Amino acid sequence: MKDLHHPLARARGLGSAKSGVHHWIAQRVSAGLLLLLLPWLTYALVCTVSGTYAEAVAFVSKPLHAGLLILSLLVLLYHAMLGMQVVIEDYVHHRALEFTLHLLVRGGALLGMALGLVYILKLALGN
Repeated sequence: MKDLHHPLARARGLGSAKSGVHHWIAQRVSAGLLLLLLPWLTYALVCTVSGTYAEAVAFVSKPLHAGLLILSLLVLLYHAMLGMQVVIEDYVHHRALEFTLHLLVRGGALLGMALGLVYILKLALGN
């Protein structure tokens, strides 16, 4: 009986990973959330870009705006992390480099989330 698997897939032990659906759904949900947040982000940019620093702080100090800014930051960085994961998995074929890049991307996204959260809360709370 002839085996229908590609020899490279057999050598690497690749088969059905059964994890791609979760990643695909997470990417689509985060993209949808970003689309829903886009009108508010546009409004926030228009309100703050032509004003002074004090006016921008006053804008972010409102709980609704601070919450939406935090949500936007978290969803944007999560979506970017998922996208970079796909790019790394598709185009980087050296295992050590792939692992290192995954660590850098995840670490950078988590660091960005943490720092962004601290700075937004600092602005919102007036400290």
